[in-house]
Amino acid sequence: MRQAACVAGAWLACGAVPSPALGATQRHPRSLLVDARGDALASRQLKPGQAYLFNYPFTASPVFLLAFDRGVLPAELETEGKQRYAAPAGVGPNRSIVAFSAICAHKLMYPTPEISFIGLRKGGRGEPAQVIHCCGDDSRYDPQRGARVISGPAPQPLAAVLLEWDAASDRLYAVGTRGGEMFEAFFEKYAAKLELENGNAQRKPSGASVVVRSAASYSKRWQTCST
Repeated sequence: MRQAACVAGAWLACGAVPSPALGATQRHPRSLLVDARGDALASRQLKPGQAYLFNYPFTASPVFLLAFDRGVLPAELETEGKQRYAAPAGVGPNRSIVAFSAICAHKLMYPTPEISFIGLRKGGRGEPAQVIHCCGDDSRYDPQRGARVISGPAPQPLAAVLLEWDAASDRLYAVGTRGGEMFEAFFEKYAAKLELENGNAQRKPSGASVVVRSAASYSKRWQTCST
């Protein structure tokens, strides 16, 4: 019970309060988000509506970091295995910063240094203003509702990456995930490719800090998708 109280207290401190249903939470080592120079990234540096990426909880597993112009509320969702969980609310001074695994829940497509078929794009008719769209299989996710599936063949939402915000320093930390992790299937499917890109370090934990890059600089080419 003391442990549960500590977890709840940590969520209150960082401004993200999920519902009591805390299923499908995986704790990973705490990583400070830093810029390309290695300096701590301040939440105020994130531009609303622009996509950023970092790698967590492994050196080869990419994550979308997104800021919006309004607060993001928690969302009750379900994994492919029917496990219910609460996607966390946004963090930061406006509770508008969220993060999600950038591994598509259908064919496991992800941003690579050369090209990306999954990214933050303008929403279509009847959709939110911005969606995470994988044009490899046309799966579309709502990043302001826990990355729930809007349309397409994806069987579950993108896993949420848990963030902590230190109000005193304006620093951000990644501390775990919630939802349906796809890491084992991801590493198995892309074993040879990831070894070429990362050597034998693809399963290595991200470490004490992770570098945040703009989407434009993370991948050389972002595949254009029709809405």
